[in-house]
Amino acid sequence: MELFRIKHDIPFMSYGRYTTSISLVTFLFAVFFLATKGLNFGVDFTGGTVIELHYQQSADIPKIRAQLATINLPDALVQNFGSSHDVLIQVPAKQNIAGAKLSEQVVDSLRKQDPDLEKRRVEFVGSQVGKDLIDNGELALILVSLGIVGYLWLRFEWKFGLSAIIANLHDVVIILGFFAFFQWEFSLSVLAAVLAVLGYSVNESVVVFDRIRENFRTMRKAEVSVIIDNAITRTMSRTIITHGCTQMMVGAMLFLGGETLHYFAMALTIGILFSIYSSVLVASPLLMLLGVSREDFIKPEKNAEEVLP
Repeated sequence: MELFRIKHDIPFMSYGRYTTSISLVTFLFAVFFLATKGLNFGVDFTGGTVIELHYQQSADIPKIRAQLATINLPDALVQNFGSSHDVLIQVPAKQNIAGAKLSEQVVDSLRKQDPDLEKRRVEFVGSQVGKDLIDNGELALILVSLGIVGYLWLRFEWKFGLSAIIANLHDVVIILGFFAFFQWEFSLSVLAAVLAVLGYSVNESVVVFDRIRENFRTMRKAEVSVIIDNAITRTMSRTIITHGCTQMMVGAMLFLGGETLHYFAMALTIGILFSIYSSVLVASPLLMLLGVSREDFIKPEKNAEEVLP
């Protein structure tokens, strides 16, 4: 499906040296912030207490935060959960204070403001569980990355697999760099968004790579840069439709989904924007750098003399 068709190919590859340099600088900044600031792990990873409360009227979030600060819990995360009447409180683990005692302390303090407050749910996450989640999350990223490389290697050729995984990991590291720089909370939902971006980004790369492979077979006299430029230009309409519709949905979650979905949608938004950039201006120039050629898909015919014994 095409909303429009560009008549002349855009010379993307003529800017490949500059776009890859920009990507490299951005990547290094992201790594720097990850190394110096680190991720601000949420209760899911660090351990702590999760409390779900229900108010008869709309909950006053700033007032709840102020009340928790009076009992030495200024770092508690307070957000609406589902509706304006439901509140989710995440309290980091405190030394020498059991989770059950901490939850009772929180609820008793808030009931001084609203005696009709209803406690719906209390969950405790131990530090060992949080460590296991971090380890499993890292393992999931590694396995997904290896799966992507294997899939592209079998479907195309090793140069495509290598360039795609470099571009996709570029997206992931930049997402993590944003979260490290702004110290946004990194929770399980954000990890899910990062894994989703990996799959989303490789899908865009596969579409471009498919057209490049087709062009190598049909544009027999064209140079490699012309073939890649044509492939990217011919898939731009599809790219705009796909990413535009996806971002509309993610934008709705970002602006209307409340605090619970905010960072999940933020990670997806960053991932969508950079996946467009990386599949066009990172993965494709890397293909040229790795020396992709027509012979990778079409083996040269043997001469008659070589065939005869």
